Amino acid sequence: MSVQERKERERAVRERLILATARELAEQQGWDAVTTRRLAERIEYSQPVLYSHFRGKREIIGAVALEGAAELAAALRAATAAADGPRARVAALAGAYLDFAARHPAVYDAMFQLDGGLAFAVEETPEPLKDAFAALLESLGEVAGEGVHPGLFTEVFWSALHGLATLTRAGRLPAEFAELRTELLVSRFAGS
Repeated sequence: MSVQERKERERAVRERLILATARELAEQQGWDAVTTRRLAERIEYSQPVLYSHFRGKREIIGAVALEGAAELAAALRAATAAADGPRARVAALAGAYLDFAARHPAVYDAMFQLDGGLAFAVEETPEPLKDAFAALLESLGEVAGEGVHPGLFTEVFWSALHGLATLTRAGRLPAEFAELRTELLVSRFAGS
């Protein structure tokens, strides 16, 4: 292995460490607790080393959002692959999405609530974000119905899931009806 390859590998390891530490800190204490000073202390590197990877917290949030999008896409595809039939796939999709949002609240916030400097719904949208949307579209496109634009149908379903995820987490919706809400959403979008 050349010196250059070793340096690139070490750099990639440091970058993964920074992101893993940011995620851990954000999940434990919220994104306000994630500062470059705190991250530098936790990873035991200087702040200039951290800045050699990311220009600041905004870029770290963006990188966490991209990781999260890739993880969400994989979770959605895994859930729908095991489902039999279009309605079952939509139900599995909804369950996997809501489960991801509940299990990874800080990552979910990085993806959809915080400014990570990422562009959505434009040509410049990063591939992991496009792929997460594609993972939704794959199951929803087949139930959109005649004359309904599959992308718009998917956007509306995604919006409903996002609303359920954020309102439930904020305590705005009674937790005991979470399953019924999801079933109602699936029934309306995928049919009985």
